[in-house]
Amino acid sequence: MKAGRYIVIEGQDGTGKTTQADLLATYLHSRGIDTIHIKEPGGSPVAEAIRGVILDATLPRTPMTNTLLFTANRHELWHAVIQPALKRGTWVICTRNYWSTLAFQGYGEGMDLSIISAITATFTDKQYMSPDFSVVLAFDDIAARQKRIASRGKLAKPDTFESKTTDFQTRVQGGVSTNRQRV
Repeated sequence: MKAGRYIVIEGQDGTGKTTQADLLATYLHSRGIDTIHIKEPGGSPVAEAIRGVILDATLPRTPMTNTLLFTANRHELWHAVIQPALKRGTWVICTRNYWSTLAFQGYGEGMDLSIISAITATFTDKQYMSPDFSVVLAFDDIAARQKRIASRGKLAKPDTFESKTTDFQTRVQGGVSTNRQRV
């Protein structure tokens, strides 16, 4: 059996990751390719529980705590869902990867990028860090991106990162731009 492919669609909130992942999954299904679409953080019962903590804006945390929560989520998701699917020959489309942690915790919250990379390398998998294909979506106008998110009704109760300042969003955007160059 041929192994599946691991595809990552990355970018800030409101850039269209989920829309593009859904379109790609529909296209691959139409071609007879078994495909799953996973949204990070989340994707398994344990990962969804961690997601609940991550997105709860009422729980203040340090950048290191956020990095460890995201890494625990990705460790669980890789071993419980992604790796088994790839071994079955299923293609996995994942919205987000550790590049989000580099952008949000590294650039946005000021965490050392080498520490984020070392933690991720230790607790995930080499293939997780090197997908078969990746794309980084960007939406450089922060106000327009936030308006797009609001049109979905998502800002009625902003999550931990959506409720951050424009300065934070600008730093994250810089991290996303840097990630685009890496990918």
